[in-house]
Amino acid sequence: MRPPIRKTVLVIHIIVSVALLGEVWGLVVLNTAATLTNDLGLAHAAYRLMPNLVFAGGIPLSLTALVTGITLGLTSHWGLFRYYWVTVKLGLLVAVICVGMFLFDPEGMAAATEGGAAAAASGQWSQVTALGAQIVMLIASTVLSVFKPRWKLRVTPVPAAR
Repeated sequence: MRPPIRKTVLVIHIIVSVALLGEVWGLVVLNTAATLTNDLGLAHAAYRLMPNLVFAGGIPLSLTALVTGITLGLTSHWGLFRYYWVTVKLGLLVAVICVGMFLFDPEGMAAATEGGAAAAASGQWSQVTALGAQIVMLIASTVLSVFKPRWKLRVTPVPAAR
């Protein structure tokens, strides 16, 4: 890739990655507020707002970060599977996406708040935990991006066919 194009892709990758971290942090704040409040109306409103953040921010940002990250990995000397830090970053982003897809359910929590405090309390902390895990993974990914440990993955050569 030509340097101006590569720098453009890198800038896009950094912007969407930082925005994704901010979007997940916003979800953590909303979810924690909804979990800690005794006001079911406030909790319900917070849970109803979360899908808007997910669909307007989380999904497009995470997919853009994934595409630009793979593009950068494939077109740079770092590679996708040459250095631990690049491979771990890829795995962390895929894990963030999977946690969002399979463990985070703000619509289910909004429905639970309509059933009263007892119904809502059952899953609230699991939602906070899922988002907390996403924050930790995104921060770890950021740290890896800054420090770039030089440890290479050991690649075993494939024997030539006879």
